[in-house]
Amino acid sequence: MFSAARQSVLRQARIQLRRAQPSAIPQYSAIARLLSTLAVLEQRDGKLNVASLAAVTAGAKLGGSVTAFVAGSGVKAVADEAAKAKGIEKVIYVENSAYDRGLPENFAPLLVENIKKGGYTHVFAGHSAFGKNLMPRVAALMDTQQISDITHIESEDTFVRPIYAGNAILTVQSSDGTKIITVRGTAFPAPETEGGSAAVEEGVDPKAESTTEWVSEDLAKSDRPDLGSADKVVSGGRGLKSKEEFDRLMPPLADALGAAIGASRAAVDSGFADNSLQVGQTGKNVAPQLYLCAGISGAIQHLAGMKDSKVIAAINKDGDAPIFQVADVGLVGDLFEKVPELTEKLKSQ
Repeated sequence: MFSAARQSVLRQARIQLRRAQPSAIPQYSAIARLLSTLAVLEQRDGKLNVASLAAVTAGAKLGGSVTAFVAGSGVKAVADEAAKAKGIEKVIYVENSAYDRGLPENFAPLLVENIKKGGYTHVFAGHSAFGKNLMPRVAALMDTQQISDITHIESEDTFVRPIYAGNAILTVQSSDGTKIITVRGTAFPAPETEGGSAAVEEGVDPKAESTTEWVSEDLAKSDRPDLGSADKVVSGGRGLKSKEEFDRLMPPLADALGAAIGASRAAVDSGFADNSLQVGQTGKNVAPQLYLCAGISGAIQHLAGMKDSKVIAAINKDGDAPIFQVADVGLVGDLFEKVPELTEKLKSQ
């Protein structure tokens, strides 16, 4: 992937770095000047997914130059928007409607072609449905080991990621020439979207054929904030007992707070809420300023998706529920009484 001379310089820089500062992020070392990151951004219908800029934040923490990449139809405007984000030196875009849906069968060869052209040492993407669908195929095509869902960068080759629903933390070291990585968005907040002045240029398009065809999608639409990036989230669990009660209690509370709606896996499996609202190990990871949950006991799998919230408030009739062990504010009581009462008080303010 890299010239023999460049690989030799990287190896020597790693050795010197470990002798001097074995755990430091090499932002100002000789090796940092040789690092280069490609941050893969997401777009839908010509609009940038701001949450995907977490890949840029990760690249900035690593050190070295950060280049953003975006593909699809009408993405020149998306590239211009991304160029304003701080931390990006260059934005590469590929204009082709074949990449609108991010199908990995043709998007992966596209990304590999541009990685090879740029000679990047690191490729970051968000640990989203898009990133989890695309990056393993990119890693396979490049014969490298993917590192998934990192939450911290220790050095240019050492990364930290949670395992076992966050009950254990694993430190991973990679010797691959190009490191393919997905990052947890809650651990790498998106940079400011104004103030940057990155260059914008067109990338290479191999126009690889896709064996998969996009047929249709049926998305749940809402005027409420997006669950993955909302500052406030209200979640309901199995304690709500039925879809009718979930719909009666949770939306008014969310509207009173200006919050997004989430749900536990138990609530989703019981049919109370759509699976796009699921928070937890097998759902979405959220880290809002406020996470208010009602009727959620606090299973480990659910905590894995919301424990990074700044303030956690819980309503549950069981005073011994595990959720109260992580909650900053707890209210023991019947949610069918407390939630409507809280909603009315919020509306009156």
